[in-house]
Formats: sequence, structure tokens, C-alpha cells
Amino acid sequence: MTHNVSVEVTDGFHLVVDALKHNDIDTIFGLVGIPITDLARLAQAEGMRFIGFRHEQNAGNAAAIAGYMTQKPGICLTVSAPGFLNGLTALANATTNCFPMILISGSSEREIVDLQQGDYEEMDQLNAAKPYAKASYRINKAEDIGIGVARAIRAAVSGRPGGVYLDLPAQLLSQTLEVGHAKRSLVKVVDPAPRQLPAPESVQRALELIKGAKKPLILLGKGAAYAQADDDIRALVERTGMPYLPMSMAKGLLPDTHAQSASAARSYVLAEADVVVLIGARLNWLLAHGKGKTWGKPKQFVQIDIAPTEIDSNVAIAAPLIGDIGSCVAALLAGLDAAGIAQPDAAWLAPIAERKDQNMSKMAAMLARDVSPMNFHGALGAIREVLKQHPDINLVNEGANTLDFARSIIDQYQPRKRFDSGTWGIMGIGMGYAIGAAVVSGKPVVAIEGDSAFGFSGMELETICRYELPVTTIIFNNNGVYRGTDVNPTGGKDVAPTVFVKNARYDKMIEAFGGIGYNVATPEELSRALIDAIAAGKPALINAAIDETAGTESGRLTNLNPQSGAKK
Repeated sequence: MTHNVSVEVTDGFHLVVDALKHNDIDTIFGLVGIPITDLARLAQAEGMRFIGFRHEQNAGNAAAIAGYMTQKPGICLTVSAPGFLNGLTALANATTNCFPMILISGSSEREIVDLQQGDYEEMDQLNAAKPYAKASYRINKAEDIGIGVARAIRAAVSGRPGGVYLDLPAQLLSQTLEVGHAKRSLVKVVDPAPRQLPAPESVQRALELIKGAKKPLILLGKGAAYAQADDDIRALVERTGMPYLPMSMAKGLLPDTHAQSASAARSYVLAEADVVVLIGARLNWLLAHGKGKTWGKPKQFVQIDIAPTEIDSNVAIAAPLIGDIGSCVAALLAGLDAAGIAQPDAAWLAPIAERKDQNMSKMAAMLARDVSPMNFHGALGAIREVLKQHPDINLVNEGANTLDFARSIIDQYQPRKRFDSGTWGIMGIGMGYAIGAAVVSGKPVVAIEGDSAFGFSGMELETICRYELPVTTIIFNNNGVYRGTDVNPTGGKDVAPTVFVKNARYDKMIEAFGGIGYNVATPEELSRALIDAIAAGKPALINAAIDETAGTESGRLTNLNPQSGAKK
């Protein structure tokens, strides 16, 4: 006599969700379509949060900034081929900025792709991703989903964080597996980003170099903010008495109003320092590669980095300190007293204080100047005073002039509250970062956007309204890229390449989706609108009309634009 035994099975869809949840990942950013729509539905049904976007690049940017804020990889889910390629831009940006992120994309079947037989959205996505990701993996068997997800998580967050690509062929998702076997196949990642302790001799070398410095300087990069070693970093700054400079996304590690901040004397301290301690900062283009006129007198560097290959990338590093930032800073703190490191001499600190006072007085006068139409300083001065009362608000900032002015005018008081164009200096991160920050933190977001930068992700206003996120977007509307004053030299009907529709009303866009719109033309109106928008806690957009003549070509990056100084 034959008995039919019922075997309970699960499938690839469930296993992907189970593997993510097994590793305490609770949010997916993405855009649905073939073959991953049911995966998104299932994730939501299983208690995960799925935030659906209008463009995959913006979903990827949201995942990347979520990873930066939480030290857990942000997850972006896309469809195959074009959707994957849209997400790939954000993945490459995450890798460049050292943000942990996993891009998961559905893909066509291998046997058809490899023979180039013309499948739906056929593309060899794995190999396309490899140059732009820290690691790339493909899962072909349902029983390997657990280990594949675990490998992706560890690759994203260990060592120097970055972007990871995970390829899921369509047939994988429908594969079935016995439930018991499936549960046993899941992998919980243990200690995904283990501490990497610096060598004692390297710590001693760094301490000796600092001890001998006459004009020491600490330079904080966004890696220092990512490390979440906030207390130790503050203790190192304050116990040594060294002046410090924060890169833009490191602002707030110590309040920008801190007495040792040298931001208002940036040019002077970079040129005059003799020993510079780099904490989570790279000597790339943002720091003039560590050489040239910016750096003035010869200097020696202490560099804390988890990647040994970063050392000597542009200039010789006298005291490399290899390890995770938290462990390296803790080791320096532990050795300060024994090394006999004294506070810097007044001959170094006094001229810094003098220049800070001079420059801050100049800035205050520019912010207070009442001009019409409103310029960047007037608008940012108004925003600065409002945000001073809300130090826990997340600030997103992009644009050319809008970014360059805002990062020196808007003070930050808490760490990991400022998100901007980062290492690549790219435009288009605005609404993705704003959504990611709002979702992860549960705190309000203010996004200060140039009108050009906003255009890359502006349709995500609908996403902000759909999920009722407390995001206030401020558009600095000067009618174009850099300025709205260029003219077509031929006299033809086409406007100049940098010019937009004059006097556009971006506030009407958010009203179309149910948000709150404001149209302002003075600092006083901007201040009132921002106060009201923050208090409302709802999706809002402030269209701030800026003098179209106020901007400069390429912002402050004219040295990178060979035509910016060309004679007309």
C-alpha cells in the first residue's frame, strides 16, 4: 500500500526575503517590474518596508545614504537591464564614497544571455557591475540564497565599505526548496565589520610625529563620521587642543561653533600647518591631492585609514595608521599622556583665531546685507537661523553655487546630519538622499537644492508625498545652471545651454501631489515658510527666487572647467 507524503516547500522569493530579515535588514528601496514585482509584494507582506521610487538611481541613492547612516547595507531592488543600469550609477557612487549598499537586480537566464539569443532585457549584468562595485555575485540555486546574501552583506560593510551587486536570474526566484532545508541554508552574518587594530609601532610613530609638531592640524573626513566613534574623536581633538577642519559631511562631529574649529580660517591652516592628522579623509581632488598652492609650506601627514593601499596615493605619508577609525583613535588617546603631547603654542593658535574672527565678521556682514532680488547669502542666512533651532534635522545639499555657499554658511551641531554631493561632486543625489534619511532616521529633512540639481530627481516629490515623509525641499531658483543670464550668441530662438524657463514655479509641482507649496522672494518670506513647513511635518517645497545674476560658473570649481574663464 502506497502513502502520499506531503512535503512543505518554499521558493526563491521567500528565501531572499528570509535571508534579508535573518540579518536584521527591514527596508528595501526600489522600483518594481519584471521579474521582481512579486518579491517586493512578498517583502511587504512579510513585514519589511518597501519604499517604491520613480527612478532606480534615486532608490539607489536612498539605499546608499541609509547604509552610511546605519552601518548596515542599504538595499536597492531593481528590474533587469535598463533598471539595473539606472541603479548602477548609484552603486558606483556608493563605492566611491565608501557607503555600504547592495544593489539587487533581477536578470535574464544565463543560457540565453551567454548565447546572446535575445531574451527580454538581455544583459550580462554581473560583468557590467564588476568595475563599479566592491564585489559582485550571482546566485543560481535557491539553496545558495542564504550564503549569497551573507557574502554580499559582509563585502558591503567590512574593511572599507562600498557597493555590492547581487544578481538574481528570474528562474532562481521560482525555484522550490523543502522548508527544513531552506531554513538550514540561511546564514546569520557574525561580526560583519570586525575591528582592525593598528600596529603598536605605527601608533607610537604617529604620536611622536604629533609631539614634534609646531603647527598641528586634524582633518576630519566623512569616514570619521561613518565610524560612529564620536566621543573618542571629540576627546582626541579637545585633549590635544589641536585645531581641526571638517570636510563637508564630517561637519557636526563636533559642533561647527566649537572653539577649535578652523573652518573659518581654512586656507590659512592648510597652508601653514606642519603636521596634519587625516582621520577618515583621503587626499583626493577635494583636498587638492595634498599638494600645490593650497598646502603651502611642506608638511608631514599622519593618515588613519582602514585600506593600506590608500597610503601614499598622492603624497608621502610619514605615519600611516592602518585600522578601523574607532580603534586607531582610541589607541592614540591611550598613548597621549605617555607621549607627553602638549597643547599647541599660542604662536599657532592666535593667528588662527584672528583670521577666524575677521572672516566670520565678513560673513556676518554679507549675510545681513539686504539686497533685492535675494542672493545666495541672504537666502542661506535665513535658513541658517531657522536650522540653528533644529539641530537634529537632516540636511541634504546639492547644486553648484547652492552647495558651495551652503556648506560654509549652514552650521551643523550633530554628526551624520549633513548629506551632499560627496567624493564625485555629482548632482542628482538630492531627493534620494532626502527620502533615505527620512525613512531611516524618522527625523525631518531639509533639502537645499539648486534648480539644476533638483531636476535630476525632482519626480521623487511624488514619492515623498506618497509616503508622507517630513521632507522640506528648498529650490534656489535662479532660472538656470550657474546663472540664468546667458544668451544664445546666434540670436536664434533656442535659449542658451544653461538657461531654464524663467520664473518657474516649482512649488506647484508638490501641490499637484498633495504637498504644501510656498513661493518666496525675500529672506523674511523664506524664514517664515521654512518655520511653517518644519512645524507642519508634512511634504513641502519652497520655491525661493534668487537673483539670476548671483551665481558663478561651476560654483567654486572654476579650475576644473577649462572654459569657465574664457573670454567672451
